[in-house]
Amino acid sequence: MGFLKSTNQKQRHTGLFLLLFFFMLSKYNLYIGFALKPYMVFLCVYLLFHFSVFSFQKMHAFEIMMLLFYLFYSFTGIFSAYPFASIRIMAGIFLLISCYFILRFVLEKYSINAIQEAIAKSGLLFNMVSLLLYAIGLKKVGFQVSEEMISSYGVLMDRSYPRLIGLLEDPNLYVFYNMIFFTYFLTNMTSWRNKAGFALCMLTTVLTFSRGGILSMLLIILLYTAISHSAARWRTLGTLGIISIAAGYIAVVVMKVNIVGMIGKRIEDFSSDGGSGRFELWSRAWNYFLEHPVVGIGADNFIEYNKAHYGESLYTHNTFLQILSESGLIGFSLYFLFLLLVFIQLMNRHLRRAHLYLLLCFVAFLLQIMSLSLIINEVFLLYLAVLSTVLRKEKRVRLTKQQKVKDRQLTDKEVYGNECAVNDR
Repeated sequence: MGFLKSTNQKQRHTGLFLLLFFFMLSKYNLYIGFALKPYMVFLCVYLLFHFSVFSFQKMHAFEIMMLLFYLFYSFTGIFSAYPFASIRIMAGIFLLISCYFILRFVLEKYSINAIQEAIAKSGLLFNMVSLLLYAIGLKKVGFQVSEEMISSYGVLMDRSYPRLIGLLEDPNLYVFYNMIFFTYFLTNMTSWRNKAGFALCMLTTVLTFSRGGILSMLLIILLYTAISHSAARWRTLGTLGIISIAAGYIAVVVMKVNIVGMIGKRIEDFSSDGGSGRFELWSRAWNYFLEHPVVGIGADNFIEYNKAHYGESLYTHNTFLQILSESGLIGFSLYFLFLLLVFIQLMNRHLRRAHLYLLLCFVAFLLQIMSLSLIINEVFLLYLAVLSTVLRKEKRVRLTKQQKVKDRQLTDKEVYGNECAVNDR
């Protein structure tokens, strides 16, 4: 019986690991009016088999504020000049929020350790497969200089830069998706597996040649070394030194690739390309906000306005400015309060000490959404579901400990009272 129980538990943990890995496979989807992605299929199948016991867990304050923001953001579609675009993103929001609540239900069945093990294993697999696809793609396309972007397997040739995209479609998004793994490995480098995972995350991030991604990675490392205790700080710096030397040797001696020179040139390009045109897009978003300051131009309408006025089907590449332009001050205020409530939860002393990666990951997300348009994103919702589950489970542990202390005090009081009664006799 014990063996059967152990086998069943192992299968359940494998299922959780696969679910988290499926979140990294958004590129591989079936379009049926919307993109049907692997994790959606997994969650729907899971719900079918557990529908009779499905329940909604009590929501945290940040989750309630998140729902209020998305409700108002969707509501702004009523005033939009391009209602079809608003309807499209409203459908996407409904679908992903539904998946979010199913995911919370799934995660509730697992311990915190099981969730963290799944994060580590899926992070290793995600980065290893991405590096393999990058190597295959690089071998296929070589270093062809072309004005047009060419992608093959896990590489995107962008203005002569061989940018890693791995299992995704965009190198900037790759860093965003990878950050939950990177921060977990960074704060848990007590095993060789986690050290290897940290090295892989660093290597793949650098190979994306994402200026914002590399900068956010470096800032997170600096933040961690500043707030961690001395032993963790020296362990981190030592691991970084070994990884840097090994990566430099492989790049320069084995692969004959001047990665340092490429990164330097990539940084120099920032002054000439205006952040790949982002500064101009940010200026347009700000002007749209000034024209519609209260409720904005409508949900998901920036790209339509930009296409109509400037002939470019581009997003803002800044989530804050996109929300400000599309849902005005009201929508932006709700979104800001949502993020603030998340941050307040993360600053809890116990959570910060036991699960520091959640705080660092959130800071990294904030840094990256300033150059990405991610009003609704599955990996951010995955992160929030993990945070929600950890908070709930940690609270139960604290309440259980408090109850045990009270029971012990009550028992001691009763024993003491009985002893006194005997002595009085």
